[in-house]
Amino acid sequence: MTPRLVIITEIIAPYRIPVFNALAKRPEIDLHVIFLAESDLTIRQWHVYKDEIKFSYEVLPSWRKRWLGYNILLNDGVFSALNKNSPDAILCGGYNYPASWQTAYWAQARRVPLLLWLESTALDRRGGHSLVEFMKRRFLNRCNAFVVPGKSSLDYLEELGISGPRIFTAPNAVDVSLFSELADKARRDEGDTRIRSSLPSRYFLCVGRLVRAKGIFDLLEAYSGLDEKIREKVGLVFAGDGPDRVELMKRASRITPGTIHCPGFVHREDLPEFYALADALIFPTHTDPWGLVVNEAMSCGITVIATDVAGCVASLVKDGLNGFVVSARDVTQLTRSMARLADNSGLRVEMGVRSRERIQAFTPTVWADGVVKATQSVLLDRTPNRISQDL
Repeated sequence: MTPRLVIITEIIAPYRIPVFNALAKRPEIDLHVIFLAESDLTIRQWHVYKDEIKFSYEVLPSWRKRWLGYNILLNDGVFSALNKNSPDAILCGGYNYPASWQTAYWAQARRVPLLLWLESTALDRRGGHSLVEFMKRRFLNRCNAFVVPGKSSLDYLEELGISGPRIFTAPNAVDVSLFSELADKARRDEGDTRIRSSLPSRYFLCVGRLVRAKGIFDLLEAYSGLDEKIREKVGLVFAGDGPDRVELMKRASRITPGTIHCPGFVHREDLPEFYALADALIFPTHTDPWGLVVNEAMSCGITVIATDVAGCVASLVKDGLNGFVVSARDVTQLTRSMARLADNSGLRVEMGVRSRERIQAFTPTVWADGVVKATQSVLLDRTPNRISQDL
């Protein structure tokens, strides 16, 4: 009988649907996904692409509240959903919700292997609180194995004393084919694309929430530091929305010469147009466990400039090969990298080709391979084999 894997994760994010669809196709796994909420409209404006879902799933009743910077999400029916689905193994996407702990207790009581899908890294500044770190270690002790998206998270777990054989890599992925095909179409229809999306003839692109922690003000300062001749011909586009948008555009209005455009939130199906015609994606974040916009940009075949604290960088961006890696908050270094790309079209094209080549190892199919291996490993021994209690 095919073993049933239940995944517990927060919301129906558009970038998760392709990877879950890929896993659902695998004959080794009977997949069911339990979402803790349908979406989080307080910070995201994503469409919920239910028509694309090809896997078994359910959404639990939930109540959400933001308090003192924390995201509180409470659910009803966690135990009932687990009892109903009777999983042979559980992959839990995180440890920071009460539902995660309920799942861990349920799994321990029934001797069901628990895998943790962890994206945290040593450079993720969202952690560090003593109580949070204590609870994190307690949760890790309840897990049989771990699934990570890349090298930064793997290194982080090893730093916490978790042995390598317990860690499996399922690389974070987007629908590479979709982004690649739509980007190629945008390039073929370049004139119409620029008019439709009000894009400058040349521009650097930043995609994401418009909040200080994403490094948006660093990028604006770096752009203002470019030579005037570069700013006359290369603009800057911020595709996104957030609480710091007004302040960002206020500061942007003081920069002259230069073209700075903020179209607001851009949905998935429209993003490839923005990536396709950009000189480069700039990802200037101060802290980020991964950064799937980098996957998207590379799928569209463009160069990436990213800060060294982003979890994806160790896996995706090789400095000097398909982009540049700069230190977080280092505006001078960011300006220098932008100027180098702005003045060298051949380098931009060459790096873009390499981006598209490198991203082929980060597809939904490869992600599914990693999860299948992790699940099969824990099912070989149904007896709980916890990691060291010294964590």
